[in-house]
Amino acid sequence: MKKQKNINERSLFKKIFIKLCRIFGYEIIDQSTFFVPTQNKSLGENLNIQGKKSINLPLGETKISRKINSLSIIFRSCTSVNMLTQTKKRLFDKNKSEYTFRSLNSIITSLNQAKKSFPNINFDMFVIDHNSKKEDIEQIKKQLNTADLKYTITSLNVNEFSNKIKKVNAKNENVTMNQISNMSNIHKSLLTAKNQCNDLIYFVEDDYLHSQDSITEMILTYERIASQLGRELILCPADYPYLYTKIDSTEIFLGSNKHWRKVEETLCTFFTSKIIVEKYWNKLISMCQFEHYPFEQPLHEIYKSEYCLSPIPSLVLHCTNINSIFGLSPNIDWEKIWEDNKNF
Repeated sequence: MKKQKNINERSLFKKIFIKLCRIFGYEIIDQSTFFVPTQNKSLGENLNIQGKKSINLPLGETKISRKINSLSIIFRSCTSVNMLTQTKKRLFDKNKSEYTFRSLNSIITSLNQAKKSFPNINFDMFVIDHNSKKEDIEQIKKQLNTADLKYTITSLNVNEFSNKIKKVNAKNENVTMNQISNMSNIHKSLLTAKNQCNDLIYFVEDDYLHSQDSITEMILTYERIASQLGRELILCPADYPYLYTKIDSTEIFLGSNKHWRKVEETLCTFFTSKIIVEKYWNKLISMCQFEHYPFEQPLHEIYKSEYCLSPIPSLVLHCTNINSIFGLSPNIDWEKIWEDNKNF
């Protein structure tokens, strides 16, 4: 009886101790069982508490000072143009609409997971479409209606912006109509971000397939690293192959479940804050008024002053042609992520 009493006393003390740790915000780890009783989770599960702390072993806890209130996704779609500046075929050799639908499906799937993890964050989506067929727009609406998500779809009026675009580019060539529509769409996206978004913004093109955890990882990583650095960030979800074609010095950061490295070049899909958009407004808008070479040069100039980070391995698959240096990220299962998003 005495032995049983001692066991019960230790069990009661342990329960009280765990409750006290929860009250005061401490975590307990049982290193023999890899269990965290204060969260009732194993070490292999997500231990982060959004808006409060980021936990990673063995580095411990990072207090979150940069709390996220909302995320707006600005999805630029165009099912009528296969490739903007090339005649090469895309990976998997499908009609452009197939990439748009699968990309949107992957974002919705990733958003649904993020919404479960972050009930205190407001999510919405803006689709800015140029010249897609009526039936393609209906398909986009059908997919968005499955997401229980506030959204708007805007049909781009190129004439609203075309007179602001210089017709000769940095290579002293005439700017193509496809590029004029692309620059107009980016301009509309930036105006949407400035006028209708409140906190984080994800600018994304319609040929990026996302892993299910991509948005969750970007939110948790943004909170963690922005809190550590005390500054806003830019995240690029793609681990582009160009990063492995040259040897450059970089800086490595620990995100939620990925390593992230500082990069100096991206395309026009990136994740940032309204603060960054407003801070570099003139620089961003210049990308919509003059075709630089490379096109994203204004972004690259921003990255000289701000941290732009890219994950290792990639969170997305960029569905361009197989030889593109901004195409297939290494060490991810491209075919699986394609097949996972065929049902929409």
